[in-house]
Amino acid sequence: MVEKLAAAADPQAAVIVCLDFGDPHYDEGVEEVVRLVQSAGVLRFRVLKGKRSKPDPRLYAGSGKVDEIGRAAEELNAMYVVFDHALSPAQERNVEKVIARRVMDRTELILEIFAQRAQTSEGKLQVELAQLEHLSTRLVRGWTHLERQRGGLGKTGGPGETQLELDRRYIANRVRVLKKKLDTLKKQRTIQRRARARGDVLSASIVGYTNDGKSTLFNTLTRAKAYEADQLFATLDTTTRRVWIPEAGNVVVSDTVGFIRDLPHGLVAAFRATLEETVHADLLLHVVDASSAVRDQQAEAVDKVLAEIPAGEAPRLLVWNKIDAAGLEPRVERDQYGRISRVFVSARTGAGLELLRGAVAEFAKARAAARGAPAPEAQTL
Repeated sequence: MVEKLAAAADPQAAVIVCLDFGDPHYDEGVEEVVRLVQSAGVLRFRVLKGKRSKPDPRLYAGSGKVDEIGRAAEELNAMYVVFDHALSPAQERNVEKVIARRVMDRTELILEIFAQRAQTSEGKLQVELAQLEHLSTRLVRGWTHLERQRGGLGKTGGPGETQLELDRRYIANRVRVLKKKLDTLKKQRTIQRRARARGDVLSASIVGYTNDGKSTLFNTLTRAKAYEADQLFATLDTTTRRVWIPEAGNVVVSDTVGFIRDLPHGLVAAFRATLEETVHADLLLHVVDASSAVRDQQAEAVDKVLAEIPAGEAPRLLVWNKIDAAGLEPRVERDQYGRISRVFVSARTGAGLELLRGAVAEFAKARAAARGAPAPEAQTL
């Protein structure tokens, strides 16, 4: 029933469900999920809001709201209903039975975007691993083929076995293969990292909330041509370049995947190999959108993921980006020990970039002094 109706519906249309459980930043959350859905390829959508004290155990949104969702999906001829929340497998199935539409929760939405954006072979392996591990929790007798499992937005489900037990066995075997391949790539990256360490090259990793301007900053600093766009999760694959900074010497700069609130745990685990560039970095450049009304909450979300990797104790420098949009001037702030703790820049206009380079150089000098090594300025190309 669900498959027949969903097949006749518009794959580029979706109903977005955002329930308010007392979050003071609810409106900003609604704006974010709309951008996520658009990033996944949806062109037509309708947002349904509501307030609840707690989720309904069976339908999450309650029977009255689910009926309203079903009517909205029919009017829009939408193939998908996207919840900006984490639904249990049972809640997801129950809602599907009522509205006869494919239901995606926040985790599946983010996984779908990652699947669309992954470009490198490693990135694709990581996304597939996260998808399979998430899918394994949703295999029930009502969905006995992998080919009948929910596809991504605008897509159909992938090929698979015909019985539930075979589905599970297939997933378990494929997960083992993927983990083995990723472990091999991890070992290769470890060798590369050791080579850089022998050369005592400073490594800096750019981290931050998605769409905070990390790739723009990376391109400006390194003169690279990494893809950048005004969309969530524009880039997923880590890009690394070597740049020469006066008084700091050679610096290896890495641009990593952007983070987001409630980033699926499985996705963090799958991307752990890539994110090890962040774990082992000498310095984290934590980019914050200075123009965002929820910049503090976004910074907290990044800190949470860094702690999960774990990279929470790594030295970091706050880089407040987009100061041109926030009406701020380029400057630096120092902590109680006199160390630079925050730099105000605009990666788009280049304002404050010299201050950022100077902050990296200052860190490099302090690092060399602590190690008893020659000053960076004594290094040669």
